[in-house]
Amino acid sequence: MPTLIPAPTRIEAAGNKPKRIDEYVGRVNSETEGVSVAHMRSPSGWVEPGQTPEFDEVTVVLRGMIRVEHREGTLDVEAGQAVMTTKGEWVRYSTPGPEGAEYIAVCLPAFSPGTVHRDLG
Repeated sequence: MPTLIPAPTRIEAAGNKPKRIDEYVGRVNSETEGVSVAHMRSPSGWVEPGQTPEFDEVTVVLRGMIRVEHREGTLDVEAGQAVMTTKGEWVRYSTPGPEGAEYIAVCLPAFSPGTVHRDLG
């Protein structure tokens, strides 16, 4: 039987500025371990610590631009585009553009603070 998700849960975000994370499906809102789906809104100038997660992630940019740093360089992902990252690879997300960004993040398996492995310091 289908399961209705009546509303997301607001999750605290890492980074240098406040960022809104509304989790629809995942470990917090639906107690789902296999996948997480979250709606993100990051302000201009937001940057989070680098990470080497134990999950794959697909990010679909709805508005603005997300910068994804990785070991081989940088990708700028614009509205209407998506980026896929693979578990075990180092990445750092930021929103340097003037309007910040709005995007959907899907993690397989679901995001967990214990499996994101953020850089220290």
